[in-house]
Amino acid sequence: MNLQKSSEIPEEFFRVCSLKELPDKTGKRFFVNDTDIAVFKINGEIFALSNTCPHQHSSVIYDGIIEDNYILCPVHGWKFNLANGTLPSGSGGLDSYEVILSGNDVYVKVIKKELKW
Repeated sequence: MNLQKSSEIPEEFFRVCSLKELPDKTGKRFFVNDTDIAVFKINGEIFALSNTCPHQHSSVIYDGIIEDNYILCPVHGWKFNLANGTLPSGSGGLDSYEVILSGNDVYVKVIKKELKW
């Protein structure tokens, strides 16, 4: 995928798609700086979470079931808050990513992970 930037968008944000490319109440998978991300549009609001479930490290969150304000992993049913990635208990869960809309473009904040050997 070709990641684009606009001069008005902060450096750590990357364009992932246009709003038109996100069907309502359905997830889509994107890779940004080798980070696997699930992006959802729910009633016009955009959410971005890690696409990898911590249970068995399945990269299928984008294909999960949306229920209330949660996404359910399609493999074993673990439930994550769309707004912040936490489990219903409020602990652990998925990384969540800040989203910016600029015109019809969706940008997600991803800090490139640097390995320090």
